[in-house]
Amino acid sequence: MSVTVKESDDQKQATIHVVGRFDFSCHQEFSGAYKQFPKGERCFVVDLSDTEYMDSSSMGMLLQLKEYASNVRPVALSNANESVREILQIAHFDKLFNIE
Repeated sequence: MSVTVKESDDQKQATIHVVGRFDFSCHQEFSGAYKQFPKGERCFVVDLSDTEYMDSSSMGMLLQLKEYASNVRPVALSNANESVREILQIAHFDKLFNIE
């Protein structure tokens, strides 16, 4: 499991890339990835292209990210594989987040 973050050239968006298992074991890494930016000043994209597994704690972390973005800035979830996308839809996260 690893979490990396990359800021766009215009400094308006940060992309957080989660590799492997997205569970409580990456809580500190994940929250540290977005908390390095001022609260409510960035749009966030969570790149799930290399995420193999998600559990309920990862969904809680996504909700914390949404709150950190102040519910004003969009948070998108991108490139989820079929099983991760299904988990997000079952949890109705497609109503809370932009799923790309």
